[in-house]
Amino acid sequence: MPDRLAQLLGALSLSAVDRVRSSVDASLGRAGAHAAALVHLDAYPGHSVQALADVLRVSQPAAVKVVNRLAGDGLLERRQGPDGRTRALHLTAEGRDAAARVLADRAAQLEDVLHVLGGDEREHLEPLLEKLVAALAGDLPGALTVCRLCDRTSCCGAPAGCPLEHTVP
Repeated sequence: MPDRLAQLLGALSLSAVDRVRSSVDASLGRAGAHAAALVHLDAYPGHSVQALADVLRVSQPAAVKVVNRLAGDGLLERRQGPDGRTRALHLTAEGRDAAARVLADRAAQLEDVLHVLGGDEREHLEPLLEKLVAALAGDLPGALTVCRLCDRTSCCGAPAGCPLEHTVP
């Protein structure tokens, strides 16, 4: 018989993903990896297309398509990379604004999921979620993928710190 806890977590996770994806795709006007690309590049300006592909877990050609669309929308620009062969990806002011909108829409959807919990319940849930998130990645590339759509100011700036801090060399 399936574990009820696992089933509840699966239902919650899928519903939360559906809500977030629908909201951020609508705010950006683009579906797929575009929102995560913006949020990641806002936190890590200057990454290459290949680094972005690794974080998004898409092929390099798929990452190029995402970059081309974001650049075409005026949200991203390519600059000379550190080695002269690669291009460094940087958000424009409009791109940074779009990333902020994505994060705000994501936060609103997640808050909508959590609103049924009282303060004490939230306080008890947070360390459990920290433990689960910490186990999602054992290295920095994995952590960047896990956090590709995270608002780093609400987590990394918190007194408890990022649950994936153990992945930073």
